[in-house]
Amino acid sequence: MITRHPEKINKPINPIKKKPNWIRSKLTNTQEFFSTKTIVNQFNLKTVCEEANCPNITECWSKRHATFLIMGDTCTRACGFCDVITGKPKPLNPIEPYKISSAIKKLNLKHAVITSVDRDDLDDGGANHFYQVITETKKNNPDTTIEVLTPDFLRKGDSYKKVIEAKPDVFNHNIETVPALYRKVKPGSRYFASLELLKNAKKIDKNIFTKSGLMVGLGENKDEILQVMDDLKSANVDFLTIGQYLQPSVKHHPLDRYYKLEEFEELGRVAKSKGFLLVSSSPLTRSSYHADEDFAKLQKNRIDQTNAQSIS
Repeated sequence: MITRHPEKINKPINPIKKKPNWIRSKLTNTQEFFSTKTIVNQFNLKTVCEEANCPNITECWSKRHATFLIMGDTCTRACGFCDVITGKPKPLNPIEPYKISSAIKKLNLKHAVITSVDRDDLDDGGANHFYQVITETKKNNPDTTIEVLTPDFLRKGDSYKKVIEAKPDVFNHNIETVPALYRKVKPGSRYFASLELLKNAKKIDKNIFTKSGLMVGLGENKDEILQVMDDLKSANVDFLTIGQYLQPSVKHHPLDRYYKLEEFEELGRVAKSKGFLLVSSSPLTRSSYHADEDFAKLQKNRIDQTNAQSIS
């Protein structure tokens, strides 16, 4: 029987701080929200919007945007910030690539975001399943761009190359937090392994946009955030997202503090000055939040850069 975060049962209670008034999600179109929900349920799919209790679900689903969670809803790791179930996952569903592709077509998505739980139980960490989902989606939705948010494929050798072989338009892997907090926040992961994954993805295919995300409010300081930015830039990451950590429950990693709007604006300015093609920095920023609009900006920025280089 699966239990939610069994490893957190004996951890101390961490009271949840009241949200400030600048952290508010919104429902923009009730009819479209339920239309999205109906399609997701029709294909019996999982979304990270639901499984991770994303604060933006009402806004995104009202725009018929959903981030698909493949390989089940049960993760083999137990990150201190995440609300996804931890336990022993079920076997992979061989028809999931078809179901994902069909749902994307029915939602008429121009830009699809596909992520997964960590599957350390699989020899390849689920890389081949990602490949199948991407290729099936491309076959049935040739005009849809695809963004994947992958695990780190830690100790899985070169299996990640299978994902890149499928040629997603955006390869995203979230660094999440600063190195000093990895042991508490991401005990099953390794900071420099994640950096290497992002660096290698760009090295293998320079046409793929690379992307990573950082949460703030976990207990990091500004110097540590700036160092992560530099590390990601050294790994040739194109796009950086910065969002507020929202503590899911009293058994999760304690929230240190809520960053103010002006602090997010400052972090955004600094990140842009470091040369990222695109930066999204706000309390509710998440990897897939406004991903379609951001990808369109990335494409335009790349074209502008290419034109500028040709002129010079």
